[in-house]
Amino acid sequence: MVSVAIMGYGVVGSGVAEIIVTHRESLAKRAKEEIDIKYILDIRDFPGNPLEEKFIKDFNIILNDDDVRVVVEVMGGLHPAYDFVKQCLERGKSVVTSNKELVAAKGAELLRIAQDKNVNFLFEASVGGGIPIIRPMSQCLAANDVVEVAGILNGTTNFILTKMIRDQMSFEDALKLAQSLGYAEKDPTADVEGLDAVRKICILASLAYGKHVYPDNIHTEGITKITLADVSYAAAWGGVIKLIGSVKKLGDGRIDIFVAPMVLPNGSQLAGVDDVFNGIMVRGDSTGDVVFYGKGAGKMPTASAVVADVIDCIKHFKARKYLFWADGEDGYVLPYEESVCSMYVRASYSGGADIKAEAEKAFGGVKMIARASSGENEAAFVTPEMTVKEFDERAKSLEKAGVKIESRIRMGDL
Repeated sequence: MVSVAIMGYGVVGSGVAEIIVTHRESLAKRAKEEIDIKYILDIRDFPGNPLEEKFIKDFNIILNDDDVRVVVEVMGGLHPAYDFVKQCLERGKSVVTSNKELVAAKGAELLRIAQDKNVNFLFEASVGGGIPIIRPMSQCLAANDVVEVAGILNGTTNFILTKMIRDQMSFEDALKLAQSLGYAEKDPTADVEGLDAVRKICILASLAYGKHVYPDNIHTEGITKITLADVSYAAAWGGVIKLIGSVKKLGDGRIDIFVAPMVLPNGSQLAGVDDVFNGIMVRGDSTGDVVFYGKGAGKMPTASAVVADVIDCIKHFKARKYLFWADGEDGYVLPYEESVCSMYVRASYSGGADIKAEAEKAFGGVKMIARASSGENEAAFVTPEMTVKEFDERAKSLEKAGVKIESRIRMGDL
């Protein structure tokens, strides 16, 4: 029998406990060991809970109990999760987590400690909830050089954009609906400003290319500035707007990584990923494009991924799984200003300006987009590819000609 401890009894933690209790026999067959929950750490009381006698409030009880060989961290946040996980690994306990903030900020350090102590630090549930992505990338696609990873990594923003596209709801109304349905928090900043997605793309980038990428170094945009006019122009162009986390390896060894809204063509494999679903595309040099699709969050999908990692830890007590990346280094991430893309631009103009002529003068051969209900003195177009810095410099000449850029969104070729 293997004793495990669960740190945190919120949505995911209670789901992990439920799966371990209700699937005891089937889990034992897969792990070749019975799994017993010895402790559940939480500052709250749960009177009447069937596992009431297992609840504790002192982390040191878990740390100092040598019978506990696997610890599940589902507390969320950096503190005290980081301190607890680090101490568990240093004490020779394997750790499983769903905590994307922890892995994105401290993954390289914690993986190094796990390697030194010959234990496992696994985090399948940190990206995509119940969607398998960490294990397929590290094992099933190991024969490939990963050319690019890009995806819809946040279900809340995808739900909001879907409502804007399908039902012509404003951003504000779609957000309120997401909150009423429990898809968005009371404070939705982490979702709508792209902070959740950037943590996930950092984990995937670190895994794909072997060096830790820190969220603070990544250009991050959310969806708060997307309007129904942008949605309409994107549709007229033949596409949809999605919040995308993207990373690709450049020829000079650096990576181009960002989180930002993108206009995707309707034929893109990610264009049809709607509502609260996530879609992650891994572009390999041998496999081509492989897409992982499913609900990226939720109690039981995420808990199932956590428990799968627990089983993996138990099966590899004597043969550590190879999951590792080195720390990052200066100059590894391409400055966003040097990233190359074409841009969708929505602009307003006055004073009789010829917007097509002015846009072509500024950017070269632009492609105008016409929609049925364009606003007065409003137009949209797509620029040729150029660096973001070059776009910003050229945009200044538009402003001088009486043309105001109201919106700019990257165009995608995913």
